[in-house]
Order: sequence, then C-alpha cells, then structure tokens
Amino acid sequence: MNFINFEQLSAKLGGRSRTSLYRDVKLGRLPAPMKMGRRVYWNEAEVDAAVQEYRVGQDLHSGSNIEAGA
Repeated sequence: MNFINFEQLSAKLGGRSRTSLYRDVKLGRLPAPMKMGRRVYWNEAEVDAAVQEYRVGQDLHSGSNIEAGA
C-alpha cells in the first residue's frame, strides 16, 4: 500500500489547489485522507480508482450527450 501526501496528490491531479482537492473529498469524488501525526496522506490506489471511476462517468456522460444530439 502506497500513501501520497498533499503535494504528490496535487501534482498527480494536475496541480489542483488544496481547496479544490478538499471540495472533491467533500463531494465524494476523492477518498478522504488519513491523518498520521500532523500530516494527511491518501491511499494512492484509492485515489487512482476514484479518478478512473470519474473518468468512466465522464465518458459515459459525454457519450449520452452525443447520442441525444444525433
């Protein structure tokens, strides 16, 4: 199991801000971080799964828009 810190998560997701990342956590788009001491870490596998799920949902959503317009 690999854990990543905020800076690594931000870089992985294209330089997103702290506010944006925590908004995504609140909305359920990203898994909640776990606190270890004074720092927070995310399980990288859970982040990857959440990103993949979001991308699949976006693909399905954009596909339905194309079909509806045809």
